[in-house]
Amino acid sequence: MAANTNRNSANLRLYLLGSILVLWSAGICMRLVYLQIFSYGHYAHKAEREHERTEEIAAKRGIIYDRAGRELAMSVSVDSAFAMPAMIPDLGNTVSLVARITKADPRELLARCKATRSFCWVARKADPGIADRIRSLNLRGIFFQKEPKRFYPKRDLAPQVIGYVGTDDGGLSGIEREFDDKLKGVPGSMIVQVDARNKWYASVEKQPEPGNNVVLTIDEQIQYIAERELATAIAETHAIAGTVIVENPRTGEILALANQPTFNPNASREITPEKLKDHAVSDVYEPGSTFKLVTISAALEENLTTPNEVFDCQMGSIVYNGMRIRDSKPHGLLTVTKVLADSSDVGSIKIAMRLGEDRFYKYIRAFGFGSQTGIELPGESRGLTKPVNRWSKVSIAAISMGQEIGISPIQLASLVSTIGNDGVAVPARIVASTTPPQATPKLIRFQPAAGHRVISSRTAAQMKAMMQDVVLEGTGKKAILEGYSSAGKTGTAQKVDPATGTYSRTKYVASFAGFAPINDPAIVVAVILDSAVGLHQGGQVSAPVFQRVAQQVLEYMHVPHDVDLPRDRQLLLARREAKEEDLAENSPDHLGAPLELADDPVPAPAVPATPPSAGGGSAGKAGGVVQASLREPQSDPPPASDSQVSSAGPQPAGAAGGTAKEASQPTSGTIVLDVEQGGIVVPSFIGKTVRTAVETASQSGLDLDVLGSGMGREQSPSPGTHVQTGSTVTVKFGR
Repeated sequence: MAANTNRNSANLRLYLLGSILVLWSAGICMRLVYLQIFSYGHYAHKAEREHERTEEIAAKRGIIYDRAGRELAMSVSVDSAFAMPAMIPDLGNTVSLVARITKADPRELLARCKATRSFCWVARKADPGIADRIRSLNLRGIFFQKEPKRFYPKRDLAPQVIGYVGTDDGGLSGIEREFDDKLKGVPGSMIVQVDARNKWYASVEKQPEPGNNVVLTIDEQIQYIAERELATAIAETHAIAGTVIVENPRTGEILALANQPTFNPNASREITPEKLKDHAVSDVYEPGSTFKLVTISAALEENLTTPNEVFDCQMGSIVYNGMRIRDSKPHGLLTVTKVLADSSDVGSIKIAMRLGEDRFYKYIRAFGFGSQTGIELPGESRGLTKPVNRWSKVSIAAISMGQEIGISPIQLASLVSTIGNDGVAVPARIVASTTPPQATPKLIRFQPAAGHRVISSRTAAQMKAMMQDVVLEGTGKKAILEGYSSAGKTGTAQKVDPATGTYSRTKYVASFAGFAPINDPAIVVAVILDSAVGLHQGGQVSAPVFQRVAQQVLEYMHVPHDVDLPRDRQLLLARREAKEEDLAENSPDHLGAPLELADDPVPAPAVPATPPSAGGGSAGKAGGVVQASLREPQSDPPPASDSQVSSAGPQPAGAAGGTAKEASQPTSGTIVLDVEQGGIVVPSFIGKTVRTAVETASQSGLDLDVLGSGMGREQSPSPGTHVQTGSTVTVKFGR
């Protein structure tokens, strides 16, 4: 009986143990099924993430060439150091040693390495010296991979044009940014694996495809000449910035585009926003007297005047809507040619009044102002051009002499190129073509953009002759070349003082733009210097830069001489000599700003001189007194000769249809304009948005000088002040 009991007890234990083993085996099998079937993808991906990583291989960026096929930007193979954190016994110490060499933040680098145990960049595209120092430490778990790095063999040549790239080879400025999609190519991929023994293996999964090449229109040698002469001018004048543009007026090709200050794109850490700025396309400034080219060419094209017509410049003083504008020196009777050569603001205003607002604005837009040129560079400005319905009563006078309008240096070069190209405007271009990557050179033919006619060939020829007189007899004497004829126009414009919001009496933008030779221009050169110290007129500081650049570029291009070389070079130097005061041109006054009121107001404005016919100047006849700046000129019969003085006084009463308001024409030819009595009341701009403030100013006949953004906080003059129509109100906005 006892034996049976023991046997049953043993069987029970055996069954119990067997049941446990069966249940345990079933659990194991179920777990294996779950891991191998249901969770296989998750754990396989986790294991792959721990032991395998796919890294992008940067593609070799395309080469940037100049017009002669010389390399301006290229990619070279350099070492990049990476870490395999799973293989590093002391990760913190290793990272600290590397960071000390690369000048990186060790905490940030350590955090990146801890985020993954398979792969982490520690010195991307390192300089050879840095890579050698890291390699010499023989650190465990630190390896090297070849990668392309951008290199600029000409260092600081045309850096604002070429631009530069970041660590990831993405274009950040210039052509590198504008053509990034074409230059960067298609990246490849590399698989990095680590086995259980912490050994790593790498294999290329996809080869990278190199990017396309870009061929520029600039010439390395011409660019070097422009930059060297600009740097010399900056050193001599202590200007804060400057630009030199050399353009082919026939095709629109930019042969050189130099900026100061400059930088070396190879040293990206030293680049500052001031150095990075491309002043040639992004700066907007009042052009000053260079804009008289638009005023006079428009009047010539409309047959409203001739180069030999004489205007009375009233000894350099004119009153316009209660504001007195004075020339830099007194001028009496001047032909239109001399108005341009001596840069008379009074003469320019009279010509513009004859032209009228609508026609003037039509030519402003036709010459490209208010629109981008389309040059292939980022950040191009359209300038500041107001439509006629936003012009104040003094706008036509101000714009005629280059005030109350903003242009960029590239627009100035395009203006002069249009005149040099017989009146046809061809858009400026700086990229000749893009080409696929290849080992052998390829011939590129530049295709100019379609041009459009702005002025006739006849008007362009007249302007060329008048611009030559600027150089030979006017404010541009320092632009006379040796063996070549040259033509151009000087300009000097006041800058706005940020501290006061008014026009500065000490800060100016000096410019000169011209072309050579005259009959068949090979180049246009525009020179702009910002805030020169001491001598600051365009004819004093910018014209000499034009002379040096144009002389060297023409010789480099082997352009045939069109002027006999002087037997005695001293004679040439003597022709360039001029008293500095004779080169002065900018008016001490500024329309739109508070200026002195006229001393002798009269009740009625006068009619501008009537347009001459093909045969000559103008003569008065019966006619009513009309608003000079707002009405079309009265049509009069042609006079006897071109040399007759244009009358700007009231027209004489006629035999029939005369009114009591009509008066006999004075013989002095003086323009007398009515002075508004009492002015207008300045509204309050405090608390208004910029858009609302601009609309309010326009409705009130005032110009608004906007400083900042947000809501209006301060204004000058204060609300309630009486000012003349067209005055400028400075409003500071803030948030």
